[in-house]
Amino acid sequence: MSGVPARILFYPTLAYNVVMEKISARQWFNRVDQTVILGALPFKSMTEELVQKEQVRGVITMNEEYETKYFCNSVEEWQTVGVEQIRLSTVDMVGVPSLEYIHRGVEFALKHREEGTSVYIHCKAGRSRSATIAAAYLIRVHGCTPEEAYKMLASIRPHVLIHSGQMEMLQKYHKEVFCAESQ
Repeated sequence: MSGVPARILFYPTLAYNVVMEKISARQWFNRVDQTVILGALPFKSMTEELVQKEQVRGVITMNEEYETKYFCNSVEEWQTVGVEQIRLSTVDMVGVPSLEYIHRGVEFALKHREEGTSVYIHCKAGRSRSATIAAAYLIRVHGCTPEEAYKMLASIRPHVLIHSGQMEMLQKYHKEVFCAESQ
């Protein structure tokens, strides 16, 4: 399936996310540990809070360009406030981050962990694409299984939803990380 349905549904589902954050217990973002924050689109209006209060110095953007064009900081705008951004474009709703993207995202987060700064990992809603990267980070840092990482995230951010294709990729990542360590 292509990204056409995702493009058509982007604005209605973004509006839904904004409403849900206002009328339910959902939060726009949640801190996973001292390094990782998992969240929805970091609107420009959130920049000061993320940089000053949350000490974000890295942003992992799982969105395609069109999703962040109007509402979010560009790479240059993030740089102006001392934040490094990487984009690991993955199609909304149906996309599965590649193993390459998972490795790049986790290494980026680990670099910031070593520096003692925070990383904001996001997609549109902070539920699936970004949750996949956050789960991989938990696998790497805590040595847990993909299922344990998912449960850990769900205990912090109950509306995460890692789909079967994303879970399969996390299982491949887990196998790569732990098979490489045992050699």
